[in-house]
Amino acid sequence: MDLFDVVLAQRACRHFTDDEVPDTDIERMLTAATHAPSAENMQPWVFVVVRDRDRRAAVGELARSLWDGGARSFAAPHIGDRMLASIDDSVSAGFGGAPALVIVGADLESGVHPSALAASIFPCVQNLLLAAAALGYGAALTTLTTLVADQLRAIVGLPDTVQPFAVIPIGRPARPLGPPRRLPVGTKAHRERFGTAW
Repeated sequence: MDLFDVVLAQRACRHFTDDEVPDTDIERMLTAATHAPSAENMQPWVFVVVRDRDRRAAVGELARSLWDGGARSFAAPHIGDRMLASIDDSVSAGFGGAPALVIVGADLESGVHPSALAASIFPCVQNLLLAAAALGYGAALTTLTTLVADQLRAIVGLPDTVQPFAVIPIGRPARPLGPPRRLPVGTKAHRERFGTAW
């Protein structure tokens, strides 16, 4: 696929088939992820690929408890009923039944200043999402479980020196993904000064 085709089509997938994601495809996605820019090229990213059913269920249960424990009521006023129902279903199914989860963390001993960690990790996550889409997989950026980092660390064995930043469910979409809904660039961009229409 053309780069712009992938970028303009990539969107969150919340419902997956149980088809396995082969190591070769996971490795291609992770390779793309590691080609993101990072502060001083320190490459602080750490990945844990989780396929084990019980371990995926444990991470999913952590997300469900946070969603039911307050995240849902926080999100509900800001998102439509359709998206809320989709997230409810996905959370109930443990990240939508994704056959693979990729926990993306940052090595706190990498030498990257804490203020630059997110600026290094999230471009890496975006590359991972785009690579998944280019290979015909669905994926989503989720961060809810990172609010209870120690519990997430315990499930996947991350040391205290690795800060989890995201959990990415990956798999074949269980239903067709429509086009992403985005506001026109002209509503967000300004020329020379804020307030001057693009």
